[in-house]
Amino acid sequence: MLGLEKKLVKEWEGKSAQELADAPVTAIAGVTEADAEKLLAAFGIKTVRDLGTNKYFRWAQGLVALAD
Repeated sequence: MLGLEKKLVKEWEGKSAQELADAPVTAIAGVTEADAEKLLAAFGIKTVRDLGTNKYFRWAQGLVALAD
């Protein structure tokens, strides 16, 4: 277990990191189908991997890290 129980929807708990990376973004607790549709339309994001490697999100994380 990766210690992600509260960050994932029930059906994705206990999956490997590889399986989670390739999972749809709705595997993340709180991400709805409507959210997923918006992420796909705006950024082409389908999977958790897509979300985690999206250049805009990574740039924002870098800026926040610099600001802190």
